[in-house]
Amino acid sequence: MRKTYESIVNNGALRQIVVMLLGTCILAFTYYHINAQNHLSEGGFAGLALLGHYAFGISPAWSMLLLDIPVIILAWVLKGRRFMLLALIGAVGFSLFYAGFEKYSTLVIDLHGNLLIAALLCGVLTGLGAGIVLRFGGATGGDDILSLLISEWRGWKIGNVFIVSDIIVLGLSLLYLPVKETMFTILAVWLAGKIITWTTTFQLHRPVKKVLPAAVPANKVVAKTVPVVHSLRQ
Repeated sequence: MRKTYESIVNNGALRQIVVMLLGTCILAFTYYHINAQNHLSEGGFAGLALLGHYAFGISPAWSMLLLDIPVIILAWVLKGRRFMLLALIGAVGFSLFYAGFEKYSTLVIDLHGNLLIAALLCGVLTGLGAGIVLRFGGATGGDDILSLLISEWRGWKIGNVFIVSDIIVLGLSLLYLPVKETMFTILAVWLAGKIITWTTTFQLHRPVKKVLPAAVPANKVVAKTVPVVHSLRQ
């Protein structure tokens, strides 16, 4: 484990970890300030954690981590220590950020009167946060890892894998949430899947500089042309 940690630092992955933590912070902010405060659910493990919050009052900060641990162990077996360590950083980072928002944040985003805005914000922000983490080689949780493994195994777009897995969890949401909130959650999940695909596949095309051929010295030009002239004369 020590060698893996040193390898990550030596390979310049500190920047990678910082960006991943930014993505998990965006996710934790969105789940707490938009989903939980406006009684929207979510797909994947986050959706299960939010359902646990609505039904039993369990904080998603810790239920998400408990759900993630078995899948992170699976990632260790299938993807190696480096991926497992990055996934663990993402999972722990999310839990700490969410717990921090729960305890210290005084921001209230009340969008019960306009759930469409809540769903759009949720979709864009969660898609962006998850996409950033996935693009930089990590995962925000166990469902991310499973979606990534399925995407690599079947060759499907990872955003579409998220949508399919989320639909299963959203079906369970109907047991605890009104149909209206569930429908707006489906919209948010669909949008998040599209944003994830865009974030993980977007390429910034830089203009290609045209390299002009170097100027040939005059003496070299003469040296090459003189033999040709002599051959013509002969």
